[in-house]
Order: sequence, then structure tokens, then C-alpha cells
Amino acid sequence: MLRQPLLHLLRSYSVKFPAEASTTNQFVSFVEENENCFERSLLKGHVTASGWVLNHNGSAVLLIHHLKLDKWLQPGGHCDGDADTLHVAVKECIEETGLETQPVTMEIFDLDIHEIPQRKDIPAHLHYDVRYLLRANSNAQIAASETETNDVLWVPLNEVANYTTEDSVMRMLAKTPA
Repeated sequence: MLRQPLLHLLRSYSVKFPAEASTTNQFVSFVEENENCFERSLLKGHVTASGWVLNHNGSAVLLIHHLKLDKWLQPGGHCDGDADTLHVAVKECIEETGLETQPVTMEIFDLDIHEIPQRKDIPAHLHYDVRYLLRANSNAQIAASETETNDVLWVPLNEVANYTTEDSVMRMLAKTPA
């Protein structure tokens, strides 16, 4: 039952982005086959959520320097049992940056499936990441989280490639409304 809203969003996404059918189909299969897909205790992988956060006028995106992955990425994290991935994306943004945001739309903005390397006693696994387009509240202050991020920056859209060339980040950049 908890999975049905996400499955509905995934099917809508597949219509909007047919070129991403392979990823979307893999995502749908994972969610359908794993009742506990929102739990990080599912060691083969789990659903995560993140936000592609635009500043109030849409000229810059919020990037974090991820403490564990040592990469510039969008804020996001584990669902930990919460099937409302939009709620998780907004919550993770607050936790990692101190920034309150509003969704631009309730639809999925992007999907990504990526491997997380083994760390201590947690084996390598997949993150099935649901991304939402969010907008910062005007004049909002940002701050790095001591436990999750090295730094947080507003990066002008035309300078994102100076910080990261991750395929998934570049894909979200290409989808960003002008």
C-alpha cells in the first residue's frame, strides 16, 4: 500500500521522459518487488530522495560537498521508512543545509540509480534516488551540516560543471527550466 503513490509517480515520469525508460522500468521493478524498499536495512538497495534546489530567481542551484562520497551533489538522503519521497527530499535539504524549500511541482524531476561503495560493515548497494525540483524561500541562509557535508554553495547554473561532471547532475542541469 505504501508503495502505490510512488509507483503512480514513476509511471507518470515514464510518460514524460520516455528516453529514460530503462532506468524507470528498473526503478518500478525494484519498488514492486521489495515491500521494504524504503528501509536502509534492505541491504541490496533502497529508495532515497533528493532535491534539485534552485535559488529564489532560478539562477543558481544548491550543491553540497558530500562528506562520505567526497563529491559535489544535490542534497538528499535515506527515506528510513517514509514512503513520501517529496517529504524526505525537503527534510533532507533542511538537515544538510538548513534551507527551507518549496516544491516547484509535486511530480518527479529526475530518477537515478547509483551504487554506493562498501563502508565499514555495510556492503556496496544501490540507491534508487527520486529527485524533486525545489525552490528556496527568498533570502534563505545556508549552512553545512557538521555530520553530512563539508560545504554548501549556491552555484550559478552556468558554473555547475566547474564543481561536478556527474552524469546525473548534468542531466538535472539540462532539465532545469530557463
